[in-house]
Amino acid sequence: MYGASANVVLPTSIIGSLPRPAWYDAVLGSQTFLEAMANSRHREQYEDAVSVFLRAQEIAGLDIVTDGDAHYDEQVGGMSWQSYAPLRMAGFDRAPRPTQYSVGAVPFPRGHILHDFLEARVLPKVIGPIGRGDLQYAAMWRVAQRMTKKPVKFGTITPELLAMGLVDEYYKDPVERTLALSKALNDELNDLADAGCPVIQMEEPQIHMVPARGPTFGKLGTAELIKIFNGTVKGLRGKTEVWCHTCWGNPSQQRIFRDVQSYQPTLEALAQVDADALTFETCSSGTGDLKAIGEIIKDKKVVIGVIDHHTLQVERPDQVAAIIREALKHVPAERLIVSSDCGMGREGMSRRHATYKMVAMVQGTNIVRKELGLPEAECLAADPRYSLTLTKA
Repeated sequence: MYGASANVVLPTSIIGSLPRPAWYDAVLGSQTFLEAMANSRHREQYEDAVSVFLRAQEIAGLDIVTDGDAHYDEQVGGMSWQSYAPLRMAGFDRAPRPTQYSVGAVPFPRGHILHDFLEARVLPKVIGPIGRGDLQYAAMWRVAQRMTKKPVKFGTITPELLAMGLVDEYYKDPVERTLALSKALNDELNDLADAGCPVIQMEEPQIHMVPARGPTFGKLGTAELIKIFNGTVKGLRGKTEVWCHTCWGNPSQQRIFRDVQSYQPTLEALAQVDADALTFETCSSGTGDLKAIGEIIKDKKVVIGVIDHHTLQVERPDQVAAIIREALKHVPAERLIVSSDCGMGREGMSRRHATYKMVAMVQGTNIVRKELGLPEAECLAADPRYSLTLTKA
């Protein structure tokens, strides 16, 4: 069901996270969200941070916004994206300890920045039946949505990626653990959809990683991962717009793989997930997969990345426009969404860089909108009337 993206041709958005303000030093830790929001100082900082994130996106002119992932703590490599859920779900102990990925970890040695990310994997272990616990996604979405009239997208990590990095003393098989996480997340996400969230984004299903890393746990190939994805989002379509976000990793804004990867080996599989939109990196990974994407993905919207989350170099509007034009050769404008490749708030980027990347995205999209005779988005950040550099009349 298309809701948030239904009435705009070439709508713009970001994947999710934005760099935290320097003054935002409130720490959620292992508290529940509502518990932390009962503290007046934490509540003030959190609401101010969400307001800042939303306003930056509105000033840039984005059509679909996010809360900037404000509920995540400022952990090395953006590790809070993975630690938030197990710290609050049922079935886990409350004594986080260093852990390792069960599968697929790249052996970054000491001396590489991503070794710090591996050392930051401090998570609780599984000691009983996994349940949704106190994730409280709907409450976090409500805080953001009541601050803006634009649709707020909410994202969450997927079960197989969560399952990879957990010490497990309860389930005998990692697939069983993954299925339990899937059921728990499904319960939570249906409540989020019922609350009115217009877009729910599932982040990093491992379907596209199978050619690079092999089957997850040596057991879950693309067919099995499709079933897990579809089970996790069961009941959502028709109540909300579901996005499936795929990228190639960016802890500390770093590339995980030495070589640029391709989506082409798994496009047929991705076409089978129960999602309304699929996201693809087409800036940092290039536009070489667009022809194949257009040939295979026929019944979903295609979200193209036009902003590179790895680099501080701000893209020029004409560069953004060029990627969109290339995509339009293969995907009709009515099924195309413009976004960043991935999140920009996983430790390595300043707020100012992220802001101007969003501005460039909207300016570049406006170039193409004008060429197509479509309405352009208002971009206050680029309005010459408000420049601090005075010009003669």
